Amino acid sequence: MPKRQPNAPFPFSSLSLAEKQNLYERAADFITPERRSLFDRLAPLRTRHIAVVLEDIYQSHNAAAVLRSCDCFGVQDVHVVEARNPFNPAGDVAVGSSKWVDYYPHNTIQQTYDHLHSKGYRIVATLPHENDTMIGDLDISQPTALVFGTELTGLTQEAIDGADAYVKIPMYGFTESFNISVCAALSLFSLTERMRRATDIHWQLDDNDLLDLKLAWCSYAIKDGDKVIQSLLPKY
Repeated sequence: MPKRQPNAPFPFSSLSLAEKQNLYERAADFITPERRSLFDRLAPLRTRHIAVVLEDIYQSHNAAAVLRSCDCFGVQDVHVVEARNPFNPAGDVAVGSSKWVDYYPHNTIQQTYDHLHSKGYRIVATLPHENDTMIGDLDISQPTALVFGTELTGLTQEAIDGADAYVKIPMYGFTESFNISVCAALSLFSLTERMRRATDIHWQLDDNDLLDLKLAWCSYAIKDGDKVIQSLLPKY
């Protein structure tokens, strides 16, 4: 899974748009036309308008299942709090999705919230709360980060107290909660479907971010991709 530091720029962010496009055209010669077509089709469907926060997930299959859902619904960024449990998604469950979703590690939930607030996100904790909203009614007009807690105890009190809003999924059975991976999948389906239908939400990546993403994907798809793409950079 591509691990990025929260405030670090993408490797090619200093290049102009034209330079990035030229670099991408050259890098694409090292992948199949089918893979290039897939990148060109899927990158415009990715979003950072919705992001995911995972607080101390310890079961690898749950971590992997959340990543798979993020990839399937086009959610590009996952922020992971590793205060107690290192993030270690199971590869067989992720089915390769970990290559295409970006992972940002954080030491504490407060550090995570501070970073997301600085980027303009509204932080929404997923749990029943006296001030909660049903998932289908959640306001997603501004960038929204959904926060999911650990498997047995859920979100810490610090994570709950620091959230801007609370959301829950309607349930009609005896069981009081969904598994975290199911909760994430249902939540992301609901929010991303509404987001894509909305005419007043600018959820797409801009041209620079699109090329940054496609260049990053090329580096994952090419053997020794970072070195190959570095060799293609213009020499000044």
